[in-house]
Amino acid sequence: MGVAAADVEGRLAASVGELAAVAPRFVPALDVPKGGLLCALPALLAVGLLDDVARHLTLPKGYYGLDSLLMLLAFMALARLASIESLRYCAPGEWGNLLGLDRVPQVRTLRAKIHLPAREEQPAQWRAALCERWMDAVPEPAGGLYIDGHVRVYNGSQTPLPRHDVARQRLCLRATTDDWVNAMDGQPFFVVNQAVDPGLIQVIEGEILPRLDECVPAQVPCDLLQADPLRHRFTLVFDREGYSPAFLRRMKAQRIACLTYHKFPGADWSAEEFAPTRVRLASGEVVTLELAERGTRLSNGLWVREVRKRSARGHQTAILCTDYRHLDGQVRSTTGKLNRRLANFAAITLNEPIEPKHVESFLRRKASLQEEIEALQRDLDTLKAKRKETPHHIAIEELPEEVRFRQLSTQSKHLVDTIKTIAYRAETAMANSLREHLTRPDEARRLLCALYTTDADLLPDTAAGTLTVRLHHSANAATDQVIEKLCEELNATETVFPRTKLRLVLKLGSA
Repeated sequence: MGVAAADVEGRLAASVGELAAVAPRFVPALDVPKGGLLCALPALLAVGLLDDVARHLTLPKGYYGLDSLLMLLAFMALARLASIESLRYCAPGEWGNLLGLDRVPQVRTLRAKIHLPAREEQPAQWRAALCERWMDAVPEPAGGLYIDGHVRVYNGSQTPLPRHDVARQRLCLRATTDDWVNAMDGQPFFVVNQAVDPGLIQVIEGEILPRLDECVPAQVPCDLLQADPLRHRFTLVFDREGYSPAFLRRMKAQRIACLTYHKFPGADWSAEEFAPTRVRLASGEVVTLELAERGTRLSNGLWVREVRKRSARGHQTAILCTDYRHLDGQVRSTTGKLNRRLANFAAITLNEPIEPKHVESFLRRKASLQEEIEALQRDLDTLKAKRKETPHHIAIEELPEEVRFRQLSTQSKHLVDTIKTIAYRAETAMANSLREHLTRPDEARRLLCALYTTDADLLPDTAAGTLTVRLHHSANAATDQVIEKLCEELNATETVFPRTKLRLVLKLGSA
């Protein structure tokens, strides 16, 4: 039956089809590795790990139930196991203690189990339902959406995927791209996977916007949009890859505001324009930044807001935004002053006298440069015309046979990505709860990662209907105080372990 497989009756019943799924059954256990992962169970269930799962996902009869598999995958994500293959090097019996089982499935069994509910678009339907629920729960954060792309290196041999630039390794490797759509505090809503990366702009317009048009709640009604030409439905935030004046204009026509880095910011602004401004971050922390703002006209004539942040060393970061609601008289005044200064500078340059003895030499240099400029301009126009006639993309069937690839099945990946999304949202909720008790709020996730690796004693009491998780002490008393407060908040939820009658009780202490 395998290492640590002690439930003979249950496995025999499952083998002959007499068991739908084994029920969790906890036994007293001391010093369980990674017992602190059970602290995340209330948050996982609150985010929706097991909500309406039976309606969207199905699993045939067997020893392991669907809820046990989903909890296992969520715990693996929180424990920072990079892949399902990483479970091969974990003690199956110790992980089984966390789920009330004798052991967790082998990697081969787990992969097969994941493929079963990943049929017929079931994970996509479940993910869409969860996304709609998350956005409805926080309509205001859903109005500002951050789009972030990641390259996922493919190490398999099923198909020769195209190569992508992997910045962290400084190599071009076979990979796919994931474009995540997140709330401004980092909590993810959904992800779009692409084998061939057509570019962020095409992904936004072709894949992301159609979904956002349907699921973003509390959008501005049509009559208010018509009454106020500066209002927008929601805001998209993305990096320099999405910078395009034409794209920003198209988004403006659809009443979607955009916020991105300026790809060609030009010269630095004068230090006198920057003023200390208090800014509240998505985490709730308030910081003071040196900011300045102007109205900027892009190459296609589109007027946008340009906000610059000046660092302590004088470096300026330029950000463009098509949300005009905060463009006031102060900005227009600053723009007017700038234009007057530029006009004065140009006048001084043009009126600068040239000594008579240098006039002839100056004219010769000017004529020579003019000839070079005209020649280069003709060459540039020719190259641009050729580039315009050259297709930017080719169809897969036009590729040579040796480099053609087929699209990998993404259903099981969608299921795993959805569980990772749930795990991240659960951890974010716990981190937000911890920050108010920490002197350094940015250490909340680091503390949680340490908590997940903490050993714990599992003490079930069927008479009292409780499952006590007694966490071992951490390295210092200050961390213990924060963990105790977190346990109090989690215990207030009165979470019952799925398919049992045991209420979870988290406490910190020794035997």
